[in-house]
Amino acid sequence: MNEDAFWQLIEDCGPRPDPDAEALAATLTKRLAQSPLSLVIGFAEQLSWALYRLDRKEYGHDLSDDAFLYTRAAVVAAGRTEFDRVLQDPSAFTPYAIDLIWAEPLLYTPDRAYKH
Repeated sequence: MNEDAFWQLIEDCGPRPDPDAEALAATLTKRLAQSPLSLVIGFAEQLSWALYRLDRKEYGHDLSDDAFLYTRAAVVAAGRTEFDRVLQDPSAFTPYAIDLIWAEPLLYTPDRAYKH
């Protein structure tokens, strides 16, 4: 799965305008579970890459390791436009950190799809 396909899948499965992490993860899991294993693995790799790109100390805001990970997942769940905005402007991460906007369920999507 390339980066464009990853973001398209997030967009297709995520409710708008404000994605619900549980609903997004459930929809993604269902779609991926019906896909070839290579697609599940590709999704996991792209998700890891997106989270890694947001792993910057200027975003930390004194969050615990878990809170920082879940908050970065929320940025990914918000879609490519928001992700790119946060990468360009670190201050755009602040509302996620201060309001503790999390998308922990997104992290388990590849494993759950694989198990199905």
